[in-house]
Amino acid sequence: MTSYKYGAHQFLWVEYWTDKTLPVLDEVHDLGLDCFEISLGDDIFFNPVPVCKRAREIGLELSVGPGNLWPMECDISHQSLDNQRLGMAWHRRIIEQAAELGAVAYCGATYGHPGHVLRQPKQITELVRVAENLHQLADYSQKLGVELVLEPMSRFRTHLLHTAQQAVDLIVMADHPNLLINLDTYHMITEERDYGKAIETAGNKLRGIHACENDRGVPGGGLVPWHEVFSSLLLACPNARILMETYNTGNNGFGYKRGIFKDVCPDTKDFVRKGLSFLKECAEAV
Repeated sequence: MTSYKYGAHQFLWVEYWTDKTLPVLDEVHDLGLDCFEISLGDDIFFNPVPVCKRAREIGLELSVGPGNLWPMECDISHQSLDNQRLGMAWHRRIIEQAAELGAVAYCGATYGHPGHVLRQPKQITELVRVAENLHQLADYSQKLGVELVLEPMSRFRTHLLHTAQQAVDLIVMADHPNLLINLDTYHMITEERDYGKAIETAGNKLRGIHACENDRGVPGGGLVPWHEVFSSLLLACPNARILMETYNTGNNGFGYKRGIFKDVCPDTKDFVRKGLSFLKECAEAV
């Protein structure tokens, strides 16, 4: 038996979370979703208390990601010790905010910085310092009740972590039980040859997936082999969080600012309803 939790990312609705966006939680719940990811950063300001309270009242599981303003110098993988220290302090602050929200996980490319891509072979010294810093962050987040979840990304976003195997290897190096993996089916289309094998490789370290089509559109009808995804989740992670992620492209949308120039999400509710129906059908089929 599976106990999947289906969810969505804030970016289907809004770019910035504020006190005025609190009603989105009820909309998420009314659409039949179980979990929701909020994006944090230096340009995000809101009172976490009512968000935490409302999410608990309606039984909505929260997670957070570093998807808004994240200074480039805050990078735990950087050769500069000053940059590493800035990165550690920045992530600790986000983890503290996650705990205040009652969020159960902090998910993202915390091992480096999206957009920082070194055009050179991976250096073992770089991976060692990343692992050491991740160990400290995982320990800090564990004490606050927050899981630290690593998301591999495509070669266009990072040079450090692209595949499930690389994520597992880094977690082994970091050697902390509070480190988990989130796979993103959008990034996997570039970096993995076999979706099923990747999911099985992540194994008991897999927390869930960002369920994204290859063009960031509604899941289904694209290139992602969803039957293979769910067949492998059934074996590797039957309690996975399956969270839809894209950027709003409607009349007041901001998708173009995130590099989305197709109208993939003109209507949030329609996107979620179609995506959720398709994903549940895939789960039931296997």
